[in-house]
Amino acid sequence: MPQPLDYLKETPSQTAGPYVHIGLAPFAAGFEIFDNNFGPDPAGPEAQGEHITVKGFVYDGVGAPIKDILIEVWQANSYGRYQHPDDTRELPEDPHFRGWGRICSDFDTGEYSFKTVKPGGVTGRSGQPMAPHINFWLVARGINVGLNTRMYFEDEAEANAADPVINLIEQVNRRQTLIARKTGPSEYTFDIHVQGDGETVFFDI
Repeated sequence: MPQPLDYLKETPSQTAGPYVHIGLAPFAAGFEIFDNNFGPDPAGPEAQGEHITVKGFVYDGVGAPIKDILIEVWQANSYGRYQHPDDTRELPEDPHFRGWGRICSDFDTGEYSFKTVKPGGVTGRSGQPMAPHINFWLVARGINVGLNTRMYFEDEAEANAADPVINLIEQVNRRQTLIARKTGPSEYTFDIHVQGDGETVFFDI
């Protein structure tokens, strides 16, 4: 006879484990499993807009780079349109823009990097304009639930100041954890801290 649910034990929680790359990004881990592998770059070389490189490190609570981090990014194109059927706004589409990428950090240094185009501003569900940004989702060993955050651009200060999501962060000093530094003519650096001093703001979505 089945036991009542009150007597069932909770299944132990697990992290992403050491095999997350084999399942989600096998080519980066040295395994040729699929004919078509997901690449890191949301935009191809012929995509419209300002082409940029985004790079950085993800640090743990003691400040050491996490060398097996897996990051997924998604964003709007240079006109502010998402490459998704639910985005029906009358904005230009771009056949060379995928809008999504899956990135593995370098297994030796921990640095991640991807190429894309700078996104245009988008409109939120409330109708308020949002500053240009890229959405990040992170997973690795030791992370039980994937972490969601956003990257905004240092050179979009006016748009950032009016962004409704940034302004939800009550601790004003922590808003800077979402701002990528411009470190070259077409390069931005965005470091993420999962714990400790300077912990990046993460979103419960």
